[in-house]
Amino acid sequence: MTSATPAPASRRRAVELIIILGAMTAFAPLSIDMYLPAFPTLQEAFDTTAGRIQLTLSSFFIAFASGQMLYGPLADRFGRKKPALFGLGLFVLTSIGCAFAATVEQLMVLRFLQALGAGGGVVVARAMVRDLFPPSEAVSVFSRLMLVIGIAPMLAPLLGGYLLIWFDWQAIFYFLALCGLLCALAVQFRLKESLQPHMAQSLSPRAIAIAYGRLLADRRFIGPALVGGLSIAGMFVYITASPFVFIEVLGLSPETYGWVFGLNAFGFIAASQVNARLGRRFGPDGVLSVSNLVLALVGLALILGGALGIGGRYGVFLPIIGYITCLGFIMPNTAALAMAPFGRNAGSASALLGTLQFGLAAAASAIAGTFSHETPAALSLMVAGLGFCGTLAYFLLCRKARPVV
Repeated sequence: MTSATPAPASRRRAVELIIILGAMTAFAPLSIDMYLPAFPTLQEAFDTTAGRIQLTLSSFFIAFASGQMLYGPLADRFGRKKPALFGLGLFVLTSIGCAFAATVEQLMVLRFLQALGAGGGVVVARAMVRDLFPPSEAVSVFSRLMLVIGIAPMLAPLLGGYLLIWFDWQAIFYFLALCGLLCALAVQFRLKESLQPHMAQSLSPRAIAIAYGRLLADRRFIGPALVGGLSIAGMFVYITASPFVFIEVLGLSPETYGWVFGLNAFGFIAASQVNARLGRRFGPDGVLSVSNLVLALVGLALILGGALGIGGRYGVFLPIIGYITCLGFIMPNTAALAMAPFGRNAGSASALLGTLQFGLAAAASAIAGTFSHETPAALSLMVAGLGFCGTLAYFLLCRKARPVV
């Protein structure tokens, strides 16, 4: 049995809580998306190849995925705030370090450490949702978090493009450091510890291994985690390859690329807010069933447009927008389903969920970096293929058995 912490006492406090938790989760998309318009500039500044610049993104994915495994047990043992503050402090310092990188190799290492810092906020935010809200409300809360998370990728490339024009690429990392500092202050002074003392878990390696093993063996966890992870991996392939495909192949300016990227984020935000209502009416499983079917159809359209050239630019842009919009339904529902049964070790469940999802994203991003992006074909085929795999995982692992009529 687990005991739930009462929900926030007032609507104003609930809104403040969701904004802070959303900000803690937003450091990954901010750190990923804000410097995307600078990829060609970084390639020239470090006198390197496009593939090596993409590795600075892949190194972030790898550390962001693996680092969460460390924060989960710490959050279940010492509470939620201390690990979050440690992670934010590391994020601030390494963001400043990125601005002083003299070689692409130094930037890769600093981006790796920056991602280790960013991972703490994500783990703690998901765990606190599970601490503070009953499972029946979790879908709605995760959907509201998507509003804050979605604003980050909508604004980040646009802001990054203008910082690049007004200053230089280093300004992007100074801005990230400032965001990290402000969030750390909010966590310290506006968040209360949500882990009840009697819920603290052991830090022994054996206990940690058993907890993670049980999660991996539980279909209630692994099914939604894989569905979300495969679908998100498609998004990160798009994030990794799109600066080169959209700017250099399809001829967009960095500013226009930021607007196109923002349109995708708007679709994601709108879907996540509609999902808050649909989830209450049809349940997360019902919404996932339809959204995964739509995702498969979008993948087919992307193959026709990006690989076969039907529709020109818009044959790539429109299916990508559809794909990212579908994630606004898929992400909050898979998170809620995966976390719901595991209140006692919510930190470990949150960490493993993030590790699986961003581990898949890191692998897909690294593979995308090895392909030539002289045409949109590789981008389109990879995104569509991962979407198909996510749909297949849903119907194999998540769909409830229907009664025989």
